[in-house]
Amino acid sequence: MNIHQYLTYEVTELVREETEGEFLPDDGTENEVINLYPHMRYQTMEGFGGAFTDAAGFVFAKMSKEQQDALLWQYFSPEQMNYRMVRIPVDSCDFSTHMYAADDEKEDEEFNHFSFQEVEQYILPLLDRAEAYCKQKLPIMLSPWSPPAYMKTNLNRKEGGFLKKEYYSRWARYLCRYIREYTDRGYEIQRLSIQNEPKAVQPWDSCVYTAGEEQRFIRDFLVPEMEKNQLSHIEIFIWDHNKERAFERACEVMSDKTEELVAGVAFHWYSGDHFDALSLIQEKFPDKKLILSESCLEFSKFGKEDQSVNAGRLAHDMIGNLNHGMSGFYDWNVLLDENGGPNHTGNYCDAPFLYQEGTKELEERFVLRYYWHFTHFIQPGAVRIATTCYTARLDVTAWENPDRSIAVIILNRSSSDLPYVLRISGKLVKCMAKASSITTALIKE
Repeated sequence: MNIHQYLTYEVTELVREETEGEFLPDDGTENEVINLYPHMRYQTMEGFGGAFTDAAGFVFAKMSKEQQDALLWQYFSPEQMNYRMVRIPVDSCDFSTHMYAADDEKEDEEFNHFSFQEVEQYILPLLDRAEAYCKQKLPIMLSPWSPPAYMKTNLNRKEGGFLKKEYYSRWARYLCRYIREYTDRGYEIQRLSIQNEPKAVQPWDSCVYTAGEEQRFIRDFLVPEMEKNQLSHIEIFIWDHNKERAFERACEVMSDKTEELVAGVAFHWYSGDHFDALSLIQEKFPDKKLILSESCLEFSKFGKEDQSVNAGRLAHDMIGNLNHGMSGFYDWNVLLDENGGPNHTGNYCDAPFLYQEGTKELEERFVLRYYWHFTHFIQPGAVRIATTCYTARLDVTAWENPDRSIAVIILNRSSSDLPYVLRISGKLVKCMAKASSITTALIKE
């Protein structure tokens, strides 16, 4: 049994090192041990992906062909990030050049003026290039930020508001019309969330649902309309918001036959760890998928220059989610400009790639190299295995891949080097986690 270690850490910039080692017979060591138990198996990983927003497509269109190819290679090549899924907003979101809807005419009940013009401008060219690079269809998750303004109690795409009861049926038809537009053009819609952040009243596109409203909309309007349109194969995800209330929301929405109609719970990271919320959902609803649908660092909360610390924050969240049942991951914008936009309300955020419009340079952010450890080494179809670790200062997750290799990802966010002894099946190897580092140990027979 051999081990190959891939180490990423900070000096003045990110450094990557590779080392090889060999497991020796277990000598009875009790201290500084990380145990791996391949016979204890948990969820299967679907894969990783990111969001194709209007903003990402807008910035992508400004880059040179060489830069575009480099970005696609980094994200979608099996030798690199191996992304295989994308998330796309229904109509505009905050990361759009402006607010828009495919049809915002109140009198147009049959959607005769429905138009994909805005989607065609920036999102579809990025999607087409990515699918051409992959030579396959990329399964899409659609998420609405707001219904058209006339359907809402506040008559505004922004500032929350509720979906008016008299428009439940029409909004369900709108969503099916939206899905049909993609499928008729040859794209693959895999899943739909009911509403992005249904508890948040935002100064950008947003809409509020109570649990009862979400339940009623799914059960009495959306699912019947999807059945009518032969769209029953599309997975429905609830919540699509932060973890701290995810469990109670899941219990409330799936308190009746709606449970049979829901594929899983989508969640975000913005309110803290709350990893146990995922375990509670899994315990209560063991057949439901747990998907992280959005994760990024807002520049209003996290310093743009604190790249190593910020990358560590996101990697910590990734490991915690993986260890508590997450089976799929969508990063937020795959690309933004140097300000963390465009964003029509100034809600600027970080992304793995930032494009410097002045110098025409494509900047790789630290989080890109941290995420690489997960997306490259945890293959689609991998199964999580059990671990124990001697210290809370190290975050650890381990996965057995379809090719029988085992990927162990170890995050050290502390300012000290930390030794560890990796132990599996009566064998062990001594290793070191450098300060402010992330390591993948790939174990093969």
